[in-house]
Amino acid sequence: MRLARPDLYHPRIVLAGCPALPDGDGDDDGLVRALRGRGLHARWLSWDDPATLDADLVILRATWDYADRLDEFLRWSTRVKRLLNPAAVVAWNTDKRYLADLAAAGIPTVPSAFYPPGRSVRIPDGEVVVKPAVGAGSRGTLRFDDAAAARAHAEALQSAGHTALVQPYDSRVADGETALVFLRGEQSHAFTKAPMLPAPGEAPALDESGTFATESLTVADPDLGLWDLGHAALAAAATHLQLDVSDLLYARVDVLGSQNAPVLLELELVEPSLGWRLLDDTTRTAQQRLFALAVESALERFGLGPLSHRRP
Repeated sequence: MRLARPDLYHPRIVLAGCPALPDGDGDDDGLVRALRGRGLHARWLSWDDPATLDADLVILRATWDYADRLDEFLRWSTRVKRLLNPAAVVAWNTDKRYLADLAAAGIPTVPSAFYPPGRSVRIPDGEVVVKPAVGAGSRGTLRFDDAAAARAHAEALQSAGHTALVQPYDSRVADGETALVFLRGEQSHAFTKAPMLPAPGEAPALDESGTFATESLTVADPDLGLWDLGHAALAAAATHLQLDVSDLLYARVDVLGSQNAPVLLELELVEPSLGWRLLDDTTRTAQQRLFALAVESALERFGLGPLSHRRP
C-alpha cells in the first residue's frame, strides 16, 4: 500500500482470524475501513500466520479454534509484540473458571461447578447444561434432563482432558440472552441472542466453518439494570487482572434476565462477535469509528501513535 506520508511512522496492525476464517466471519468487515478513516492501516491474518509476529499490534477478532489448540494459542499470545486484549486477559478469560473469580467478587453469575479430570462429577436435580470449561462457539455444550446422560457427557469431556462445567439450566434462556458490547469500558450497543441449545441431549448446529454454533441475533435496547451488571462485571475483571477497564479494547457481557435479578452468563474478552452487522448504517459507522478511536488511543499508549516520528 502506498502511504500518503511515508515520512511518518505507520504501525502495522493485524486483525486476527483463524485458519477456517482468516478474514473473519463477515461481521467485522467494516473495521479495516474504519481504521483507515483514522489513518491506521490494518489487514486480516490467521492468528497462526508467522507474519503476525512482525505486526506492531494484533487485535483478536475471530480466533475461534483456540479451544482445540489452547497451549499453542496461549504461547503465541505472549510472543506477539502487542496484543488486544492483552495476553494476561487471554490466559484468564479462555477458561470459564473465571466465572468463579467474578462470583467471588460479588457479581451475580449462573451457578457453576467445575470438574477437572479425575474428580467425581455431581449432577444437581433438574435440567442442566454441561460444557467444557475451555471452549468457544458453544461446541461441546449440551442440555440434559437426565442425570446419567449429563454425567456421561461430563465424564467424556474429562476423558478427553477437559475440565467439565456443570450449570443448572435457567428457563429464562427461552427469552434469549442479552449481549452488552463495550469499547474501552464504555457501553456501545447491545443485541439479543435467541436460544441456541436445542432439546436436551441434542447438539447445536454449527456454521459452515464448524467453529461456532449458528446464532439468531436481533438489536436490543437493554434496561439500565443490565448495563449496570455489565459495568460491574468489567470492573471486577479489571480489578482481578490489575488493569483499568479502558485497557480492554472491547468486551461483550452476556446476561440473562431483565433488570430484576439479572445474572452473568459469560464475560467475553478474547474473540466475541460484536454484532456490528445488526446495526443500521449510521449507527454502525459511528460505533466502528469509536472502535478505531480506541485502537488509536491504545497505539498512543504504546508509543506508536500514527503521527509519531519515532519508530520502535
